[in-house]
Amino acid sequence: MNQHNPKDPTKIAAMAGDAEVDRLARELFDRVNSYRYSYNFTWLGRPVIQYPQDLVALQELIWRVRPDLIVETGIAHGGSLVFSASMLELLGDGEVLGVDIEIRPHNREAIEAHPLARRIAMIEGSSVDEQVVAQVREHAAGKERVLVILDSNHTHEHVARELELYGELVTPGSYLIVMDTVIDDMPAESFPDRPWGPGNNPKTAVHEFLAHTDRFEIDREISDKLLITVAPDGYLKCLA
Repeated sequence: MNQHNPKDPTKIAAMAGDAEVDRLARELFDRVNSYRYSYNFTWLGRPVIQYPQDLVALQELIWRVRPDLIVETGIAHGGSLVFSASMLELLGDGEVLGVDIEIRPHNREAIEAHPLARRIAMIEGSSVDEQVVAQVREHAAGKERVLVILDSNHTHEHVARELELYGELVTPGSYLIVMDTVIDDMPAESFPDRPWGPGNNPKTAVHEFLAHTDRFEIDREISDKLLITVAPDGYLKCLA
């Protein structure tokens, strides 16, 4: 074991292979989801609709990759943008670019008034609109390290198109992170008013995407060690 990093990969693998632990984790996830667990948290004053476990994983990756640009589709209240901006602030460089089909005025105002606003840029429009994608590409041009987080519309069709458009922006050694792949593992009744659900979600899009590219692979150790995550099979490492 590396004395500078106390994690034990053999223990992580054993935990991931423990069927009873997996059952308990799935049961806990489904139970707390009914209480809107992911809505309970803020990051530096802005609501961040993420599980704390995934935020821990994201900070590990951002610190490791040290991206010049983080692209996020899906803004909501802006907590995730502020989270990424805070990591870039610690690193001393970089920008986070958020894309959302609708940025509500009160959210935009709060984000633009945040102390880390100088590291945040936003584009309003569909993440798969050609004009929006062109603007994102302009931001990414010339950047050595680009990391992408997809967290907008969770239908298979939309995420598949995002993967096609935004995957090409990710630089070797960085990550393409697809949130809410867990939808495929949840009860269908969890999404009574949504166009997505088991069989039609980010995970099905990820698996289709990976079947046609050799640039990315699933970093399974991340979700294995998190145990509870909204992104199983969603942490994709760029190989080339």
